[in-house]
Amino acid sequence: MIRAFFSAMVAIACILPAQAQDEEVVSVPFSMAESKIMWTGKKVTGEHTGTLMLKSGFAELSENQPRRVELEMDMNSITCTDLKDAKTNAKLVGHLKSEDFFDVQEYPTGRFVAEHFEEIEGAEGFEPNYRVKGKLTLKGIEKDLEFLAYIAVKGNRLIANGELSFDRSKYNIRYGSKSFFEGLGDRMIYDDVELMFVVSTGM
Repeated sequence: MIRAFFSAMVAIACILPAQAQDEEVVSVPFSMAESKIMWTGKKVTGEHTGTLMLKSGFAELSENQPRRVELEMDMNSITCTDLKDAKTNAKLVGHLKSEDFFDVQEYPTGRFVAEHFEEIEGAEGFEPNYRVKGKLTLKGIEKDLEFLAYIAVKGNRLIANGELSFDRSKYNIRYGSKSFFEGLGDRMIYDDVELMFVVSTGM
């Protein structure tokens, strides 16, 4: 289903009409309805998956190139997609929102800002064509983040998709982390959190 969503968004980019180039930088908002983040957290005994929604965001574009991207994530929107039992699902989501993990009451939003977009030479088709460098802020802690992404810009329209991971221990998310506790055994939760994303500005 995720792959199909990616393909649909890529198809939209391919059919968008090119607009006259303008050296002026334009700022366009991201579409909350067309943007989505999927997360995967792994532990010794398995993994959990879920979604996270954007709260706001915009892209600055010039000459069919991305110049700056700012995204604000709604940490209260965290869901779990792999647990089918409603009670177990609610328990996990509540734990993720608690002080043990993202402490959404104190830190209701996360933030990502990127101003460095390096084109990847030789990228073909829908392969990642940009190396993106930016800063991710969670729980009030800002850290550098770098990843590869496929980005398509035509006029005032941008779509991007890709995969990345971040180390939760760098954001003081300690629960079940071997970076802070010893002897966890099969209760250990890995520090790396994987994200898959599709983001798109409005039509």
